[in-house]
Amino acid sequence: MKVLHVPFCYYPDPVGGTEVYVASLARVQRARGYDVGIAAPDEATRSYSHDGFAIHRFGTAPKMDLRQLYGEGDPAAAANFARVLDRVQPDLLHLHAFTSAVSAGLAHVARARGIPVVFTYHTPTVTCCRGTMLERGTRVCDGEMRVHRCAACMLDGKQLPGAASRLLGSLPESVGRFAGHAGLEGGMWTALRSTELVGVRHASARRFLCEETSHVFAVCEWVRSVLVANGVPPGKITLSRQGLPYPVTSAHACARAASRPLRLAFLGRLDPVKGLDVLIDALATIPHVDLQLDVFAVVQTEAARRREAALIEQLRTDRRIQLVAPLDAADVVERLKDYDALVVPSQWLESGPLVVYEAFAAGIPVVGTNLGGIAELVRDGETGLLVEPRSIAAWAATIQRLFDEPELLRRLKASPKPVRTAEDAADDAARVYGALLNPAASVAGANRL
Repeated sequence: MKVLHVPFCYYPDPVGGTEVYVASLARVQRARGYDVGIAAPDEATRSYSHDGFAIHRFGTAPKMDLRQLYGEGDPAAAANFARVLDRVQPDLLHLHAFTSAVSAGLAHVARARGIPVVFTYHTPTVTCCRGTMLERGTRVCDGEMRVHRCAACMLDGKQLPGAASRLLGSLPESVGRFAGHAGLEGGMWTALRSTELVGVRHASARRFLCEETSHVFAVCEWVRSVLVANGVPPGKITLSRQGLPYPVTSAHACARAASRPLRLAFLGRLDPVKGLDVLIDALATIPHVDLQLDVFAVVQTEAARRREAALIEQLRTDRRIQLVAPLDAADVVERLKDYDALVVPSQWLESGPLVVYEAFAAGIPVVGTNLGGIAELVRDGETGLLVEPRSIAAWAATIQRLFDEPELLRRLKASPKPVRTAEDAADDAARVYGALLNPAASVAGANRL
């Protein structure tokens, strides 16, 4: 079986959890005899090898109009990807992103060639224009794509005052289309077009999920609920959680006893949704606590590089926090054994995250936000502690508690923790792939944890 995976980006670029997942799934599939290739958008079309895999980067347009950016997708990327398909000729296409470059257009050119398309929903940005699945940034959204509600929420996320965001979010989509036909965009003109652009995004997402894909993997329960709420038939969805990129027999007992300083680790992208700012602000309110926070930061964008520079300057005032180089995926579990806990202060609905399983495999608890996939995986008071996401006071109190109660930390470390691997994810994929390539088979049995 020849499979082509398409994430948002790929090595040697800085990568996040989705790309780690893709790499690990690809390695397992290769070991099982699959012919696996990986494609990803880039500024220019090129090919190279990484970890023994053929990597196909397809060029994107330097500029798009707003309708393409919000939903219709990059036609240059779709055309260049079509050439990749013609060269690789996969039996099945597995997409792991939904962006202007990895759009419904890619799925469409695959289907036109008779290639089944599978999609894994990794992040809230697939269906949420704000990108967090938090309505107005404060309460968990049901995820149903509704133009006026979503437009107002998106504008609120761009710091438009509440009354203005509600007003512009209530405009008919025809107002935006009129402005678009007149070539008006940028600043308030783009805000004026918000309902039109959100409508374009929603239509594209629904077409992608309901028509262009053959099957969809949901990596957690909230994702499955969102997919159903937006019209994806339940029988077309398989719940398949992420897994560690290497085999683990059981969660390791952490050899390091609680000590001073309290050692904490943060692993993730330097992006506001990951909540590092909230954590740092919380630590600033408890300067007396003897702790060390190591930030293993992934910098993927120019905006992240600016945040990194600002963070370095900010950390001069708190020597307890250190910015360190990101870890190779294969090294994460071993390094985490040196810490007392992993902190995951995400401010959006994580669909995993994979790093929770990595902490569990290392035998350490997770202190994470009481949201989304984190709350699905962490048992509060048993395998970790759950914290209200935006509350600096709650985060400070929780870290203080870990420091003050060594018995609590000992109990959290000793608690058995669930671990799932890429082998498990590959089993789920194999059942779905087989059913799609052999229509006589059924995927009814594929819906499993």
